[in-house]
Parts: sequence; structure tokens; C-alpha cells
Amino acid sequence: MSPPQPPTISEAISGDHKSLDEYADRIRSSTSLEDKTKWRNQLTWALARHAISEELTMYPAMEKHLGEEGVLLTNTDREQHQAVKEDLYKLQSLSPSSSEFLPLLDRLMTDLHEHIKHESEEDMPRLEGKLSREESQGLARSFERTKMITPTRSHPSAPNRPYFENFAAMLAAPIDRFKDLVSAFPDKEELPEKHRSML
Repeated sequence: MSPPQPPTISEAISGDHKSLDEYADRIRSSTSLEDKTKWRNQLTWALARHAISEELTMYPAMEKHLGEEGVLLTNTDREQHQAVKEDLYKLQSLSPSSSEFLPLLDRLMTDLHEHIKHESEEDMPRLEGKLSREESQGLARSFERTKMITPTRSHPSAPNRPYFENFAAMLAAPIDRFKDLVSAFPDKEELPEKHRSML
């Protein structure tokens, strides 16, 4: 039996999307404030890293390989990301006991699903059509590596284009990681296998 193939960029991003849905479901299904807070922190941590990593790796690849069409698609993606980042910014510091919390979580996930639909129907098929499997796997590796150095909280006022975003991320990431040290998160065993090694 041959070893499993490394994921393509579409597979890596789709895997993250499934995890984000799982974290949101865990927030909704948790019965204690402590557990809801842990899963809110996990959703924030994963979604902030995911969004910035897309902007730093996938979007430049789309612009490079798809030309003007890629620029138009990534402009739409960045607008969608901005709505998600603004919702996440509010959610990340809002107590799950607040009456505003669940409606805000629902709005965040609605905005996120609109973006996911755009990526899966528009971005990914076009980008994957221009890449070999090896190139797509290489882009997926870059996407995963980038998540290791990005901020772990939403910063909607930060730039969202390469170079400016890289610089802003380098400034914000250490502060976010310090905040992570004093924040509650789910136990490693509660997380999907994929995310256990990233903690």
C-alpha cells in the first residue's frame, strides 16, 4: 500500500473549513460557559490563522496564475474576509453568556459560508486547473507553514495584501501568542487529529 499523498491546496483549505464548522458546532452544543469560551478561543485561533494564510499564499498564487481574473477573484475574497474578520474581532472578546454572542456567531458563520462557497465554486477550480498536483501540494505546504507564524486573533484594521500584511502579522503574532498562553482552549484530545500537532 502506497503512503497517502500530501494534500493539494483545495484539500488543505477544505479540511480547515470542516474544522471551523466543527468548532462553531462545539460552541453551540457546549453546556458550560467555560467550554463555550474554550471553543470560541479555538475558533478564533483557527479562523484568524486560516484567513491570513490564504491571503499570503493562495491569493498571490491566484493572481500569478489567473492574471486579471485572479485579481478580480481575490478582490472579492478580500472583501468577504473583511466581513468575517470584523465579526470575529467582536466575537473573540465577547462572553458566550452575552445575549449578542450566538447571533454574532451565526452571522460570522453565514459570512464564512458565503466565502467558502465562492472559494469552492470559483477560486479553487480555476486555480487547480492551472497547477500540477505537485505545485498544488507545494502551495498547500506553504499555506500550512504560514499558519505557524501568523497572528492568532482577528485584526480587521490590519492590511490584507502581501508585504504590508506580512509586516503587520510579524508585529501582531507575538502579542497574540502571549494572549494565547493565558487563554483557555480545548484539550488536545478534543481537537481533530489534524490540528493537534499545530499546538
